[in-house]
This record gives sequence, C-alpha cells and structure tokens, in this order.
Amino acid sequence: MEEVKLMKGNEAIAHAAIRNGVDGYFGYPITPQSEILETLMDERPWNTTGMVVLQAESEVAAINMVYGGAGCGKKAMTSSSSPGISLKLEGISYLAGAELPCLIVNVMRGGPGLGTIQPSQADYFQTVKGGGHGDYRLITLAPSSVQEMADFVGLAFDLAFKYRNPAMILTDGIIGQMMEKVVLPPMKPRWTDEEIAEIAPWGTMGKPKGGQPRIITSLELDPAVMEQNNFRFQAKYKQIEENEVRYEEMNTEDADYLFVAFGSSARICQKAIELAREEGIKVGILRPITLWPFPTKRLAELANQVKGMLTVEMNAGQMVEDVRLAVNGKIPVEHYGRMGGMIPSPDEVVIALKEKVIK
Repeated sequence: MEEVKLMKGNEAIAHAAIRNGVDGYFGYPITPQSEILETLMDERPWNTTGMVVLQAESEVAAINMVYGGAGCGKKAMTSSSSPGISLKLEGISYLAGAELPCLIVNVMRGGPGLGTIQPSQADYFQTVKGGGHGDYRLITLAPSSVQEMADFVGLAFDLAFKYRNPAMILTDGIIGQMMEKVVLPPMKPRWTDEEIAEIAPWGTMGKPKGGQPRIITSLELDPAVMEQNNFRFQAKYKQIEENEVRYEEMNTEDADYLFVAFGSSARICQKAIELAREEGIKVGILRPITLWPFPTKRLAELANQVKGMLTVEMNAGQMVEDVRLAVNGKIPVEHYGRMGGMIPSPDEVVIALKEKVIK
C-alpha cells in the first residue's frame, strides 16, 4: 500500500534522493533550499544505504565533488539557490564537457545579486541558454508540485545516464517551501560496482585489466579534435530534443487564448483559467515540464488554433522569447511577470490577458 506523507518540496527532493539510490550529495546551505541538506542530515542515509552526505566548504567545492563522484559512474547530486548556482557554473560546464551524468537542483530566489530569499523564476536564461561557458545544454525539468519534486529526481537521473549529460531540476521557493501530500518512490538499492561497470563502462573505477586507464576530462588542446567533440555534443542534444520533450495541457481543446507558464506560475494560471472562463473567455494552458528540450513543435501547432498567447513568469520576460520563436510571428505573444520575489495573483493574470492579448 502506498504511503502518503505531508512534506515540503525540498524535503521531498531529499527523501527521493535516498530512495533512488543516490551515492553522494554534496551541497552548501542557502535559502530557500537549505532543507534539502538538512533533511538528508536528519535522515542519516549513510547508516542505511551508505549514501554520502557532505556539506562542502563552498559551492565551488560542492560541484567539483559532484564531478568526482559522477566520473566514477556514481549517482551524484547537489542543490543550491540562484547565487549558489552562479558559483557552480564553471563546474557545470566541465560536467557537460566531460559528458558526466549528475543532478543539480536550483530552488530559485529573487535577484539579481544577493537579492531576496523570496521565490523567483529569473534563472531561466541561466539554465536553458547555457549559463556557463561553451556550447552546452542541461536537461531541465520544471516541477509544479511537491509530488513532481519527488518524481523528477528519478527521472532526472534516468535521463542524465541515458544521454551522459547533467540534468537540472529548476524550481522556485514556492514549490520548495510549500507542503503537500506526496507519495514517495519505492526504495531502490544503490548500484553495485558490477552494475556500474555495465551501466557506466566509461567510469574511472580503476584501470581495466590489460587495458588503458580511463581518463575523463573536458580539456582538449587540439581545436580540430575539440570541434569534433562539439559536433558529437550537438548531435546528442538534437537526439534529446527529438525524444524527451515533456509538457502538460489543460483546457486547450476549445481555447481561444493560451497561457504558457511553468512551475508555480502554472499553478497560478490554473486558477486564472477558472476566473477567465467564468467571464466567457476561453483560455487554456500549456505547461512546459522540460524547459530544455522546449515544447517548440506543440506551441507552433497551438498557434494555428488560438488567437494569442500570454506567458506568465516571475521574471522580466525570459521564457517568452522561446515561445515567440516557436510561434514565429503567427499570433501575438505577450508576457506578464512579477519580479524580485513578488508573486502574481490569478486576478492580475486575467487582467493582463485582457489588456495585453485580447485588448
């Protein structure tokens, strides 16, 4: 029988990590994601599953510890919030360049700078447009509930190992701090060394008998070879875009207008849909679950059906650029957002739809 528990989104991440057989978590406290590390410390998984939980001396140290664990074919992860993720970006680019699977969790807060500890969605550009240096991509999942916070840990690792690529759960302080009912995943044992050798044969688990030592690095001084590496990366990214797009639709069958929103903003839009339909305005929502790869094709199809779209984001207008690229000028696409930790209300969203899109 499934066990239903009441917990915060951050706590769900921690419990799901233990239950998905994660080998190592390396992090550093920062609001509003500190409960991930705190919950892991409280649960003491090193006594049950053998999972390593370590508070590093800095965010830079933490992401490089993830590099070391991932390089051994282990399930390694970290978490932070916006300024902390900025400090990890060099290491994240190294992970992508070395093609190492891992999980990074970003519970976004308001910025720029140290900003506020209140929720935001202003790290969209940083996450899906690279953030660190070089041409790389992060598989990016955007949960909108505590249940998805738990579910996406396993999914993120599955995708990361399938494509040998870092994955990120991009969420915000609302989802991280709110409490909801959640069904935790079943307990999975950590991989044995034999399983790792099969799942991650590239891992640096010692020198193979009679073979050359395995070396994992993102460094390549020959530009011709580095270009070939980049061609391989881009081919992999294209494959991910073809196979791993995920999204959710609500009330799109008869919609004249469309909200596009992710995470907590999508939850706000669900109530805005109710309010708008009470006024006779037929509006639906498309919620991207993968922010990269982005549901470009589906938005292009919906642009042939609806009269206009409104992206609702807790930022100055970031995802709206990808929606406009998908729509390619067929219909108006406008943006409504709050910034610096302010949260839009459903009433505000309906008013914005009327003023910006319906007019």
